[in-house]
Order: sequence, then C-alpha cells, then structure tokens
Amino acid sequence: MHLTHLPPTPEQQWSLAIHAGAGPRPRPLTPEETAGYEAGLRRAVDAGRAVLHDGGAALDAVTAAVLVLEDDEHFNAGRGAALTSAGTVELDAAVMSGTDRSVGAVTGSTRARNPVLAARAVREQTRHVLVADPDADLLARWGVPTAPQDYFVTPRRRAQLDDALGADASTPRWPAPESPAPGTVVGHGTVGAVARDSQGNLAAATSTGGVTNQMVGRIGDAPVVGAGTYADNSTVAISCTGIGEFFLRGVLAHDVAARIRYRGDTLHDAVESAIDEHLVATGGDGGLIAVDSAGGVVLGFCSAAMFRGYATSTCETEVVA
Repeated sequence: MHLTHLPPTPEQQWSLAIHAGAGPRPRPLTPEETAGYEAGLRRAVDAGRAVLHDGGAALDAVTAAVLVLEDDEHFNAGRGAALTSAGTVELDAAVMSGTDRSVGAVTGSTRARNPVLAARAVREQTRHVLVADPDADLLARWGVPTAPQDYFVTPRRRAQLDDALGADASTPRWPAPESPAPGTVVGHGTVGAVARDSQGNLAAATSTGGVTNQMVGRIGDAPVVGAGTYADNSTVAISCTGIGEFFLRGVLAHDVAARIRYRGDTLHDAVESAIDEHLVATGGDGGLIAVDSAGGVVLGFCSAAMFRGYATSTCETEVVA
C-alpha cells in the first residue's frame, strides 16, 4: 500500500487533491508518456487551484479539475473513456457538497460531453440524486453541452477493447488481460477531485468510463453516494478509483468517513485501514484521495500505480504519473 499524507498547517487556507486512475502498470511509462500524463494532471490541479486561490467554493474547484481530466483523452473519463463490450461509451459521474451533503449524479451517460456538468445539473436543477443517461433534450434544458459517441471513442481505447475481446470475440474476457494493447499503460481508471475551500467547506467529484469490456449497462462506484464519492464538512471528502465492484461492496468512501466520525480515527489511519480491509484483504485494486475538515490530505492506493496530484495554499503543486 502507498500513502501520501499532508497534515494541515495553521496557515493553510485551502487544500486540493486529484486522481486520474489506479490500476496495473505492466510496463514503465516512456518519457513521452510521462510528460503527457503529468501535463494533464498539472492542468487539472492548476484549474482547481485557481478557483480556491481566488476564494472560490470547493465544489467549483473539484468541478473545474475534473472538467480538465474529462477533456484529456489520456484519462478514462469523457473523451478517451474505456469502451463497453459493444464498443460504446457509458459514462458515470457524481458531485457532492459537504456543506449540506447534496448530491448530483449521472450513470450510463452517452450524450453529455462532460458528465461532471450533467451531475452538477442533477444536483442543482432537479429534486433527484441519480439520473440514468439523460437524453440530448434534457441536457439542453440543463444547459449541458452534448457530443456524439464518436467524440468519446479514441483509437487507443478501441485497441484496448480489441485486446480484451481476444481472438474469439464471442467469448469476451473482463477485466482486460495483463498484456496491454499498444499505448495502454493502465488497465482501468477513474478521475476525481476533492477540496476544502477557505470557508472550510468540503466537496468531491468523480467521473469515469468504467472498465474496458464491461457489459452494457454495468454501473460502477463513481456515481453511487458513499461508494466512490462522498463529502461531509464534519468529516471528509473522498473520491475513489479502481474496480468499482469492490468499492460498492465495502461502501468504501462512506466507511472512511464513519471511521473518522465514530472511532475518532485520523484521516491517515481511516484511509489505511479502509483500503486494507476492503481492497487488500479481498483481492481488490485501486485507491482514493481524501481531504478532511481541517484541510489534511491523504492519497492512498494498493494497486501498482495511481495518477495523482495535489496542492494547498501553503505548498506547490505536485503531480505523479
């Protein structure tokens, strides 16, 4: 298990962390790949950092960071997302405000160019929490930009699906095999951001294309409150990444919050014990990012790698590909 812990300082006003996928890494990244991933991560951190530096809200900061990652085809969200067994894209996203624990989420989205904006619209323009595949007319009423399926599908993800299907397309294999298609460096992934703003409010946002070769209609943890996304000002904001079934079974994001609320765990201990119990002990794979009510940050994972980054008002931006 790998844990990065940034304790809060008395001078600290805000905190931000992002992730962009955790999973196996069958080979090292080339220098060119490293540069591409790190540039995307830095753009995302910088987008969220700019909001927080100007005194903006945590929810706006995490949305801004995730938007950048959804638009970057290096990552498994929005353009460049993983493909289902039918070769289509079905996107999930959620946002949650720690101020009032209000949530918006979409699942199986096929038309929203940026699912995180559709999730924001569910939270702010409906009475609901989770909406399945909002159509183009509804998205237009919400003011959310749309895109055709061709926009999301990239040659790299098509090659990854072909490899997962194998020689006999009638017997698909899932998850994708360890030997990746050319250009594939991570078997699965999700993007997300968590933040604490200068007013002390927390927020989380998560967005994903799921897992390569997943069955049509499969839903992971990202849009499910308490599984892949959670925020409560009194405890913590969490965004998870990995094979969602493990996070769903353990209600992992909420479990971290419960360990802090009911056992009095520190953020570090809560993340470490939750990952150990729900992922390491069960053969799961993935990680999470977290920021607590004091502004402390933890980035933890038990997979081979996790794209990640962070910034606070008292430290420079750091990203790791």
